[in-house]
Amino acid sequence: MILAGDIGGTHARLAFFDVENGQFKLIKSAVFPSQHYPGLDRIVAEFVHHAGLRPAQACFGIAGPVTDGRVVASNLPWVVESKLLANELELRRAALINDLEATGWGIAALAEGDMVSLNDVAQQPGSTTAGNQAVIAAGTGLGEGGLYWDGTRHYVFASEGGHSDFAPVNDIQVALFEYLRTRFGRVSYERVLSGPGLVNVFEFLRDTQKAKVADWLTEEMANSDPAAAISRAAIERREPLSEQALDIFVSVFGAEAGNLALKLKATGGVFVAGGIAPKILPKLLSPLFLEPFLAKGRLRRLMEVMPVKVITNDNLALLGAARCALVQSGT
Repeated sequence: MILAGDIGGTHARLAFFDVENGQFKLIKSAVFPSQHYPGLDRIVAEFVHHAGLRPAQACFGIAGPVTDGRVVASNLPWVVESKLLANELELRRAALINDLEATGWGIAALAEGDMVSLNDVAQQPGSTTAGNQAVIAAGTGLGEGGLYWDGTRHYVFASEGGHSDFAPVNDIQVALFEYLRTRFGRVSYERVLSGPGLVNVFEFLRDTQKAKVADWLTEEMANSDPAAAISRAAIERREPLSEQALDIFVSVFGAEAGNLALKLKATGGVFVAGGIAPKILPKLLSPLFLEPFLAKGRLRRLMEVMPVKVITNDNLALLGAARCALVQSGT
């Protein structure tokens, strides 16, 4: 039995998997509000107790840089240590990896029905996975990672590219950059490409355009997840300012996905993951995303041969953590 975790700033997802004939079978899962708990160990203890199951292996993907089995979470007041989790579970070892590493581990297990293609890239039979791959995921934060292709198989690696410097590419993005620099000092891509980032973009437009926001949207933002309220209003075309905010978000998303793909030479595919992408799929399918992705000057032709796919499987990182646990256990 494998215990897997996908730990983000908003939700902590835990699941037990069994492995039968090389296939991962979901036995039990639960979602916990991350910020309601003082640490991951408390969530793990509660889940295991109520599930009445004991794992033989465990792996947790968490948003933040993992070093020597320890991570200071990026969007939570937590310090997580693999040794303490192993002690809690009475295991010799509990793996702790970056959440985008977990996502990367899950990609090989995806079916075609788990993805939506954003472009039409013709590939030769048998070559659909050859080449490096890139993963970018927007949610509570912005995660980035990759898979290195050695000619035979892929090797997953983490990065903290979501915290790299935001590079505006047009006049309105320059104005957005200046607005955010006034608020935060340094402006990373995560300040734009995340749930809180979408709210930042919306507030930039509201404040600089002196725009009147519809009362019903103001109320929804106050009483629920403000980023979700903005994106719903935009997709449903109910509020012009929200539409403009989401258009900027999607354009920056495409540009940064292209930046990551260019740095990794991701001819094996670019995978757009995270909680936000499936909810704004109609926008991602528009030129708003793909054109900034392709707009890399003399390297445009290279970008045009990279398949770009949105992952719609909610359990991808959980499945990836389970695969990582199994491989690292050597069983």
